[in-house]
Amino acid sequence: MQVQFSDAQCGFKAVRAEVAHRLLPYVEDNRWFFDTELLILAERAGLRIHEIPVDWIDDPDSRVDIRQTAMDDIKGLVRVAGSIVKGRIPLQAIYAELGRGPIATPTRPSFFGQVVRFGIVGAFSTLAFALLYLIFQGPFGAQQGNFLALLLTTVANTAANRRFTFRIHGPERLFTQQIQGLVVFMVAWGITSSALLLLHSVHMDASPKTELIVLTSANVLATLIRFVLLRIWVFRARRSDERRRTASAQLAI
Repeated sequence: MQVQFSDAQCGFKAVRAEVAHRLLPYVEDNRWFFDTELLILAERAGLRIHEIPVDWIDDPDSRVDIRQTAMDDIKGLVRVAGSIVKGRIPLQAIYAELGRGPIATPTRPSFFGQVVRFGIVGAFSTLAFALLYLIFQGPFGAQQGNFLALLLTTVANTAANRRFTFRIHGPERLFTQQIQGLVVFMVAWGITSSALLLLHSVHMDASPKTELIVLTSANVLATLIRFVLLRIWVFRARRSDERRRTASAQLAI
């Protein structure tokens, strides 16, 4: 989960009373992950978090189970991310009540900028797909390996393109856009699985390397279609979003 603050474990924190009263009911952890969870919710609710140096005297007799704490933190991150995606925490309502708008109104990159950013994400996704396919192909077979590798990379690809390519932040429509991303995944899977079927109809004993070359070529076409669908359907600019950005800009004048 990407955040802007750097030290979540520092034992010294200060928070406004009205913020604490609003956020604490949604903080479930009461151990070491407590303050990290509070900071994540505060940042996602549009609150500004400042990190300043302080003089701190540590207790030399303090004890913590590093391994168990790390495992609990990972579980906490998964839980918080799931709650945000499913809308269990009313971040939009908290933002409307307490949040502060960004100093500079975020704008969507130009078409050329979107193409460049999409290409960067696509390059990393292609490498991840190739690695996952080679891992899954052995135990599951070509078609199943292709399906699993494509599914995992699609979820990560949709999240990366949402934030990096189209500069969409916040939980609004996050779950819906991931579902739409899975629809796009089905299109890509149809193209790549058809390419594999065609390959095996010509060469029954094609090697994993040959399969990967064919899949990569098919993914080029799938990637072009994915970009079009993400831009005009999944992450298209909505009139309501444009109106909100205009209103925010007017309020900032």
